[in-house]
Amino acid sequence: MTRLTELKERRAAALETMRAHEEAGGAEFDAAKAQYDTLAAQITRAEAIENAERQERGKPLVGDGKLETELRQFSIRRAIAGAAGMEGVDWGREREMQAELAKRAGRAPQGLFIPAEALETRATTSAANSGGTLVPTDHRPELYISALTAQSVVRAMGATVLTGLTGNVEIPKEGTSPQPTWKAENADFDEGDATFGNVELKPKHCGVITQWSRNMILQASPDVEMLLRQMLARNIALGIDRAAISGTGTTQPLGLLNTPGIQTHAQGVPPGDTTFLTLTAGMIAKADIANVGAMRSFLGTMGVKEAAMKTRDSTGLPISMDQLFHMEPRAFSNQVPNNLGDDDDEHGLIYGDWSELLIGVWSEIDILVNPYESAAYKKGNISLRAIATVDTACRHPQAFVSATGFKP
Repeated sequence: MTRLTELKERRAAALETMRAHEEAGGAEFDAAKAQYDTLAAQITRAEAIENAERQERGKPLVGDGKLETELRQFSIRRAIAGAAGMEGVDWGREREMQAELAKRAGRAPQGLFIPAEALETRATTSAANSGGTLVPTDHRPELYISALTAQSVVRAMGATVLTGLTGNVEIPKEGTSPQPTWKAENADFDEGDATFGNVELKPKHCGVITQWSRNMILQASPDVEMLLRQMLARNIALGIDRAAISGTGTTQPLGLLNTPGIQTHAQGVPPGDTTFLTLTAGMIAKADIANVGAMRSFLGTMGVKEAAMKTRDSTGLPISMDQLFHMEPRAFSNQVPNNLGDDDDEHGLIYGDWSELLIGVWSEIDILVNPYESAAYKKGNISLRAIATVDTACRHPQAFVSATGFKP
């Protein structure tokens, strides 16, 4: 049990004591009230620390802070316009950065590198018709309507990011450790050897080919740089997230839901009990038994969220999310599959320590600009091919529990 969960349970107990003495009042009520206020303050501090630690888990393990600041100022618009040979575009900064990016990637780009740091802040805007509709005559940015896209969730959950990789990577992990024993004076202690294994990351490639309008690159508004970043990052970044959750492990990374050894908990255990509370409690219990780390959280589909919001008690009143998930953090995403099971109608719900999920990044986004591709050339557009080289792996599969049989 985490400290935060323990504090919340103690606060709930203090609240029950207050309710029991609500009419009579007196010293018992005052003592419970004082305890409740003290615990509320402690919970606020503990939540702040836990949230900060969860965000820290998602930071890359290697990197130069000053370089990252420079890379975040990288202009995708200027780089692509310059690579396409457009006149009057100053892309000196972006061109100079290519040497450093090639050094960090361990190879020369096929076209030009776009640093991953330039894509970390994902916008929620997207373009229609390859950007042609963004060429303004009297454009009002404050009235621009953003398309709805899913947001990257795996890294936000606390996945461990490894950058600057070259070749295949093997990360050692401890399998079993010797068990301590108690002996009498002068008695021999039992011998035992620790076992170790490896988690392997191999380069896998995720790419997309698209067309961008010349007018969009040169004239578009609002905030065309952020828009281009979002358009470039959207499919690749979210494709990586989907693979990390449910990848097949062939040409794409092996996702958590397909990782051998991941724990499962079926809805309806104990038999006949299909309540939401019992399902999440069972998943937490399995993680507790496996000594999973304290930085845990739930991740489910939007269908899981809807089912939780509709759950009511015996009196017809809604049950809060905190109660349904037993005070554990939770997130919901359309990237979690909702077509699991034999009948393709089960929704995914995963619980675990997300820092055990590794994301390896071998290269920056490799962009090849082709202004002469036949279909794009006829329209006056620019054809782009974007490739990212990444892989994901689970360090300890037992750190995650997946719900099975959940049908909202």
